[in-house]
Amino acid sequence: MSDETRTMTCAEFHALLPDFIGSGKNAANHPHIQSCALCSALLADLETIAEAARHLFPAVEPPDELWEHIDSAIKNEKDAPKKL
Repeated sequence: MSDETRTMTCAEFHALLPDFIGSGKNAANHPHIQSCALCSALLADLETIAEAARHLFPAVEPPDELWEHIDSAIKNEKDAPKKL
């Protein structure tokens, strides 16, 4: 790892955090988290909030015929005359 990563400020880490979370990478493995109690606590809080949010809106499985409807709509759109 570079010296730049080891000396990252909290603000710099906070700027990268959405990318870590969005990419599915484990931010807990980042060197800054290993050395910064404030950012480590922030990450723990965000993980707690995310877990609670997952319980608020449980995943709903789409109906079996959904893909058939989507495929049919795409075919109908391709077959429809083009509007100018």
